[in-house]
Amino acid sequence: MAGNSRRRGAMRKEGTKKGAVVGSGGQRRRGLQGKGPTPPAEMRPGHPAARKAARDAKAAARSNRSQVAGSRRKAGDGDTPETVLGRNPVVECLRAGVPATALYVAIGTTADDRIAEAVHLAANAGISILEVPRNDLDRISGGALHQGVGLQVPPYGYAHPDELLEAASDSGRPPLLVALDSVTDPRNLGAVVRSVGAFGGHGVVVPQRRAAGMTAVAWRTSAGTAARVPVARATNLTRTLREYATAGLMIAGLDAEGDVSLDDFELAADPLVLVVGSEGKGLSRLVKQTCDVTVSIPMAGEVESLNAAVATGVVLAEVARRRRQS
Repeated sequence: MAGNSRRRGAMRKEGTKKGAVVGSGGQRRRGLQGKGPTPPAEMRPGHPAARKAARDAKAAARSNRSQVAGSRRKAGDGDTPETVLGRNPVVECLRAGVPATALYVAIGTTADDRIAEAVHLAANAGISILEVPRNDLDRISGGALHQGVGLQVPPYGYAHPDELLEAASDSGRPPLLVALDSVTDPRNLGAVVRSVGAFGGHGVVVPQRRAAGMTAVAWRTSAGTAARVPVARATNLTRTLREYATAGLMIAGLDAEGDVSLDDFELAADPLVLVVGSEGKGLSRLVKQTCDVTVSIPMAGEVESLNAAVATGVVLAEVARRRRQS
């Protein structure tokens, strides 16, 4: 009979824990707490957008693996996408405006401020946010430590060396270009691009082989300046410099034992290509023979040489000063 407290099972026996007890155990208080902002549709399990993102991520992983395999067959060409790994590097690239195509977040990754900022920056930039299984991200990263997040960066669109002359002509100012000879550190390349943008240069030329390319590291170091300063890639740097010389530009190489000191650099206001070599070997023999003049930086301290990016910044600052006075 309904409501009969004598019916078997209707009453909880003494000493048993089954059933409701006094108090809620904090469940009501936790139920009143907010769960934070609603995640994007691509990150909601079971959502059609999430399933589509997972399919796209698998396709991208297969494409990335094939491109990595191709890059192994053609080492040094720099024409394949790369994946920036780790929470800090990913956030720094997004802050610098690196033109990424996809942000990978591994399923089950513990979210922190860096993950939240990465998702926010990617969403604002219109970058696809893909939540992928951790083993897929392991394959994309080639087994490297990724901390549950990766950023895919497409190949950089290099300009042609002639386009730099066209950009200088359109600016109405004497051309000012920087050519890097055997500089292999992408951080140096990024810093040089930043200095060129700061001191009124029109572009940077790098060799196609045995030199740093515009990777995500170079983009990040340039602090977004690479979006405004074109970088051209020359199949043969010596031949490109000769073509610039034929077009009326003076070729000046940085060398510790240069012909003239930077204090006496009278060609600064002329159409100019500044050639910078690696910190260790300096300018290669053929490139040095192509230069009209070699310039040295006077130093007061007992230092043999400067970092390639630092030396470039010093000379460009002096060139800009002389051009303002001319």
